[in-house]
Amino acid sequence: MNLSDSQTAGSVPRRISAMEAVLGHLRGAIERGEYAVGDKLPSEAELCRRLEVSRPVLREALRALQTMGLTVSRTGKGTFVLSNGPVEDPTFGDYAASDLLEVRRHVEIPVAGYAAARRTPEDLDHLAHLLERMERETDTTAWVAMDTLFHLAVAQAAQNPVFRRVIEEIRDALARQSAFLNELGGRREQSNREHRAIVEALVDGSAHDATEAMAHHLDRVETTLTAIVLSEHTDSADTPTEGGPKA
Repeated sequence: MNLSDSQTAGSVPRRISAMEAVLGHLRGAIERGEYAVGDKLPSEAELCRRLEVSRPVLREALRALQTMGLTVSRTGKGTFVLSNGPVEDPTFGDYAASDLLEVRRHVEIPVAGYAAARRTPEDLDHLAHLLERMERETDTTAWVAMDTLFHLAVAQAAQNPVFRRVIEEIRDALARQSAFLNELGGRREQSNREHRAIVEALVDGSAHDATEAMAHHLDRVETTLTAIVLSEHTDSADTPTEGGPKA
């Protein structure tokens, strides 16, 4: 089975990654009961053979299934179906998405306001340089790493080490969430625009605009996450490609 690399949303085709296609196929199979709760999924080698994808692509899809609460990975035993429908509150590392977002709203929004009032020229130079790198970056893994650095840099600009320590504590969860949203929600370009709005507010020294920009950014994160987890499954995985390469 060679997975399709595009799907249609309305009348506008949207390119999807090989990982997204694999995830869609496996999620659909679980939700249709082809793999029942308690069942063990085929081995990675077998799934790679069936779906004609590389092991890294498959592993990303399996991680996404686990984040959605559909499966659980047991060391040395394999991946087992945990639920036939995604949980409303996925987990990123040690933290549930709702807990993560609640803390981010209470911390990062006021932090943006403090940063607008307290940022130094060095802070602004660092943020501008980081933003430029993010806007040029095409590799998701590299972009995600810079995404967490961006939020740390905003906390640093607030000139309160406690704020930075809080962001450091949730850094792994932020990276996992960012990767999830970018792989499945196509968030990168939108995030870049939202980050630029935050930086522009910091440059202007406007606490109001900075808090508004950060609040909008977190609103979009929540909206995209909800859409991914609760959207109806559209199985394009059985659609053959027309001469498309294997992942």
